[in-house]
Amino acid sequence: MVKLLKLTPIYEMLKRSVLITLQNKITENLATMTKNGYERLKAELVELRTTRRAEISKQLEEARSFGDLSENAEYAAAKDEQAKIEARILQLEAQLSKAKVVDATNLDTSKVVLGVTVTFEDISPKSSVQHSIFTYTIVGSEESDLKSNRISSRSPIGQALIGRGVGDKVDVKIPKGIRKLKIIDISAVE
Repeated sequence: MVKLLKLTPIYEMLKRSVLITLQNKITENLATMTKNGYERLKAELVELRTTRRAEISKQLEEARSFGDLSENAEYAAAKDEQAKIEARILQLEAQLSKAKVVDATNLDTSKVVLGVTVTFEDISPKSSVQHSIFTYTIVGSEESDLKSNRISSRSPIGQALIGRGVGDKVDVKIPKGIRKLKIIDISAVE
């Protein structure tokens, strides 16, 4: 009976469906990021584990020397800071443990992928930034930083640009409406 079941097209279809579902579950738990982003998070983790922990330890020791801990504001502040640092360490460890690092040296720059720098023009009619040109690097969500012109591949703009090529026009749904963008250039990150 089992042999007959394995030979049926339905069995093969179900098997393929289960494998795809498992692969998607594994992939969605991974945090895709560039090598620079991975190294930046790793450096922050090392800094927190060594320097910041030592600083907080000294602050706690100094605050204990002031006497009664129940009414010691310095001690309470140092404990709060210690909790924030430990929470950030746990967050970084989790992100780094599930990181999938993208090799930026072999990126295909014929289309927008994670790790490339993309330049685009806002060609939306009646837009206050119409014909403005923007340049952003597409990165993983854990390393996005708008001030450094790094946007997440999961952001509305990132999702709209992924897989598109130079000259392509894309519509991006943002909270203020729909923006029309035209890709001008795609280059590898240096």
